[in-house]
Amino acid sequence: MSETKAQIQQEEYHKLILGERVGYGLGDFAQNLVFGTVGGFLALYMTTVNAIGTGTAGFIFLFVRIINVFWDPMVGTFVDKRSSRAGKYRPWLLRAGIPLVILAALLFVPIPAVRGSVPFAFIVYFALDLVYSVVNIPYGSLNASLTRDPESIDKLTSTRMMLANGANLLVYTLFPMFVQMAAPKGRSLKDTGFFGLKLNMGTYTDASAGHAWFSVYLVYMVIGAVALFLCYKLTRERVVATAEQSAEVKTTDLFVELKNNRPLVILGLFFMLAFTFMFFMNTVNGFFNQYVVGHSEWMGAVGLIASIPGIAFPVFWPKLKKIFGKKGFFHLFIGMFIVGEILTWVWSLNGMHDALWLAYVSTFIKQWGLTSATGFMWALVPEVVSYGELKSGKRNAAIINAIMGLFFKIGFTLGGAVPLRFLAAFGFNETSATQHVHALSGINLTAIWIPVVLAVISMVIMQLYPISDKDVENINTQLDAKRAELKG
Repeated sequence: MSETKAQIQQEEYHKLILGERVGYGLGDFAQNLVFGTVGGFLALYMTTVNAIGTGTAGFIFLFVRIINVFWDPMVGTFVDKRSSRAGKYRPWLLRAGIPLVILAALLFVPIPAVRGSVPFAFIVYFALDLVYSVVNIPYGSLNASLTRDPESIDKLTSTRMMLANGANLLVYTLFPMFVQMAAPKGRSLKDTGFFGLKLNMGTYTDASAGHAWFSVYLVYMVIGAVALFLCYKLTRERVVATAEQSAEVKTTDLFVELKNNRPLVILGLFFMLAFTFMFFMNTVNGFFNQYVVGHSEWMGAVGLIASIPGIAFPVFWPKLKKIFGKKGFFHLFIGMFIVGEILTWVWSLNGMHDALWLAYVSTFIKQWGLTSATGFMWALVPEVVSYGELKSGKRNAAIINAIMGLFFKIGFTLGGAVPLRFLAAFGFNETSATQHVHALSGINLTAIWIPVVLAVISMVIMQLYPISDKDVENINTQLDAKRAELKG
């Protein structure tokens, strides 16, 4: 029995090497290139370049994501019940990854016949959202399948978030700058905010910028496809359900997990709130820069500042967790996000729009808090999976990740659709270069104040999370004994 237990521990508590951590993180890198760009810029593109009304675009986002309430659990069950020689989760990175990047590129395709076509935008976005789940749920499940070593999981989370935020640098910093550099209308030499660097940049919210959007995004999709392939090649599944456990998986396990796995529900609510306020801010960020402060040419420079904490600082997350504790870690960084949002409001005031230093400071603090809180929360998912296995006897990694994905999609839905409804209600005019004061108030409300309120609520939710580091050790010890008994 002890020999069997030692073999299990040697395999399942494998210390991940840097190459394995980077390989897994490339999956986040790829998905952020694909879906980060969609989440951050599709609303702006759809309502300006593609000439679809703000209210209509909001309805498309809302309707499509509601479908995920039914779709994600089905995907989780399907994946958990099956396996192949290549693994249970890894193969889906390729099987669904290629269709994912093709559909994403089609969203920005500059074909005159489909410009402004609501059916075309709806169908492509609908298909993209469904396929994204078939990539994202197995990918998230792979996180809990690489190892059960807590130290490796913390380091893995830090590494993957550094790569995820490297992709965010390409998305939120360089993407809008590249598109403006390629946009043909209104080209002039503009100060980018990069320490005096000036570039010829056009208007990327004009219909003539369609080819600019597509050409830049196409390059991003090729890079994303390569990253997904490398993620597949450089990872290995070690902690997976037995054939008997897989055969017993049922769709109703979702309700069992929701009923019996209290940490899952609490973490899920935190996920939902975190992604809601993050996407509220991201959805309206382009509108804020274009219409409130009037410095869309600074988006690249400000985005560069925003990317620094997420790339440079995740290496310190495991140590900071030890210093402040699990809950203290989240409280600290959510508090920083709130401070950054308040400084962003100061930047929006008349007379402060040209204060580049304030844009830098507010964005740096805000993004440091946001990337840390929303990044490190992924380190809690494997322990929730193990807790569920201890309670139910089933390692429903994909179902649990489908549930987490469901909470994520709810947040993504609210954060992507509701802001557009707010902008429409406040009188945002898609065809006007300037906006009425009420529309500007609507942009500020959705970009600043609603995220602040939701961030405060998320701090309260995290305070209820019940699994401590000591609890993780006890859970693993009990699971080791059960697995050794089954194999012995």
